[in-house]
Amino acid sequence: MTRRVVITGAAGLCPLGQSWPEIRDALQNRRSGVTQAEEWAEVKGLRTRLAAGVPNFRRPKHYARKQVRGMGRVSLMSVCAAEQALTQAGLLNDPLLQSGRCGVSFGSTSGSPPAIETYAEKIAVSQSLEGITSSEYLRLMSHTTAANLAYFFAVRGRVIPTNSACTSGSQGIGFAYDAVRHGLQDIMIAGGAEELHVICTAVFDILYATSTRNDAPHEQPRPFDRARDGLVVGEGAGVLILESLEHAQQRGATILAELVGFATNCDGRHVVNPNPDTMQAVMQQALDDAGLQPDQIDYVSAHGTATEVGDIAESNATAALFGTHPMFSTIKGYMGHTLGACGALEAMTAIYNLSENWLPGNLNLDEIDPRCGALNYLNETRDFHGQTVMSNNFAFGGVNTSLIFSRYG
Repeated sequence: MTRRVVITGAAGLCPLGQSWPEIRDALQNRRSGVTQAEEWAEVKGLRTRLAAGVPNFRRPKHYARKQVRGMGRVSLMSVCAAEQALTQAGLLNDPLLQSGRCGVSFGSTSGSPPAIETYAEKIAVSQSLEGITSSEYLRLMSHTTAANLAYFFAVRGRVIPTNSACTSGSQGIGFAYDAVRHGLQDIMIAGGAEELHVICTAVFDILYATSTRNDAPHEQPRPFDRARDGLVVGEGAGVLILESLEHAQQRGATILAELVGFATNCDGRHVVNPNPDTMQAVMQQALDDAGLQPDQIDYVSAHGTATEVGDIAESNATAALFGTHPMFSTIKGYMGHTLGACGALEAMTAIYNLSENWLPGNLNLDEIDPRCGALNYLNETRDFHGQTVMSNNFAFGGVNTSLIFSRYG
């Protein structure tokens, strides 16, 4: 027998702010978090100067240096978001976290880039280990976010690192869902994070996938728009607290939403060019998992990278399954592509959309690319009283995910 899984906490840090009220205000008032990174002009061959960082982020004063010495920015943002989510769930400092019945399922595309840079410079360039501290490895290891979350909150349950590029956050949530519904854990800290660094942007710039309209940062990126010219890399962290319904009810927790379906698959065809067939298949598999029909999805939160191949494949796959019934938008036009964090931040937003009865419209979508699928593209903030939302993400390596959230009750 499987258990119902609910969300009792949801928090995030992103280019729009460091709390949900700040993020909500920016989305509802259609403000962009994209800026110019003029310091990148020193990098030869880099074409883009656009970036989306978390503004004014610093180590909280109540965090002791000993607690954070093994954390890069990516882990520190993860811990800050988790602290907010656990507080909302009424679990911060609760002995339940150390009971063995609470776990972590969390990821990022990589470890902290500055630590990677240090190792590369010292060993590959200087041919020396001098100056490398033992904590540098803790910052650069691929599971740094999951491990540091477990350390900071003294979690003794299972730790599931999800390092699958742009599906790191959504797989983190999905695998946490599996752990709770099958009774392996009662509570899971789930999500994903990313740290902005020129290394991350360079990966996409080399592939000619970044926007180069450097003089108009607030007009980029442009998901699904005919005039799109590429993505903008951002950063942030998103955390959900997943809990079995019975456990949440027993302790009198406030329930934000219910997670009713999850699926993940792989294209198995190409590392960077998406496959509409398997994109559609993962959405259908999530519907099957939830026991829902396509016409029961009221809103689809799109991946929407603002790349030509991605937008066209995703929108046509979505249209093939749903037609024009559900409303369709992405929040990447506001905050760029936060890579490992995007799935968690988009899931967080979808959950609050359900509980607060509104939806964000696409930003910078002036003219839909005629090659994109025929969908109900939402271009303004609007009221929403639907019952279910689907949040989709698609990553390099052909990894696809789909999550379905429902109003609780």
